[in-house]
Amino acid sequence: MGLLGNELAFARALTPQERESVMALGSRKHYAADAHLLTEGDRSSHVLIIMRGWVTVSVATDRGATRLILGLRGPGELLGEMAALDPHPRSATVRALGPTETQVISGDAFRRFLALHPRVSGLVIRQLTFRLRSADQERSALASLTVLQRLASRLSELSRAEPSGPYHPAVAGGATHTGTVVQLAQDELAATIGATREAVAKALKLLRTQHVVRTGNRMVEILDPELLALLADGHQE
Repeated sequence: MGLLGNELAFARALTPQERESVMALGSRKHYAADAHLLTEGDRSSHVLIIMRGWVTVSVATDRGATRLILGLRGPGELLGEMAALDPHPRSATVRALGPTETQVISGDAFRRFLALHPRVSGLVIRQLTFRLRSADQERSALASLTVLQRLASRLSELSRAEPSGPYHPAVAGGATHTGTVVQLAQDELAATIGATREAVAKALKLLRTQHVVRTGNRMVEILDPELLALLADGHQE
């Protein structure tokens, strides 16, 4: 399972000249917290490059209003490229976790640029391939892992995010004197593993009982990362 991804962000993989040329194609746009940058099912075709802030990428599920968070994207990430490259509707909704700034580029301008710059086109193809593989892994995890395993795996992933790196506080709050803090609410954690809030609350209670985590308002503190990793792999204490 992978929420953050480990590929180099699109804008950071560009040469200085490529980056200047790409940014010149569009204009800046600011979004407030909780605003939708892109909406699943929409017919628009523009792409976004995140300049500041973090967003969630989510899709609708069979459980009505429930959504599954597929990824967290931050500065330098390219979003909306699938709709720019084919005529189908948007495949996911992108929501701002906090104030967010993006570069907005029309689909036509982006396609023309890729046709003239094969190396950049290759970067986009690599990104698409990586995200499709990640989505396949998420679907496999939903089908084969328990809620406890999925939660332990997600917490392990988020806790490994470098506190000094370019991670938004909503993803990883950094280290305390006792452990690493992941700053997400229980309903947000549930959405990242395709489970109900009630199921996540039950799994967190078990982890607290085993002194693996400590929980608070919109936070989970990892006290025993080694045991958490074992639980993610399916081992029972």
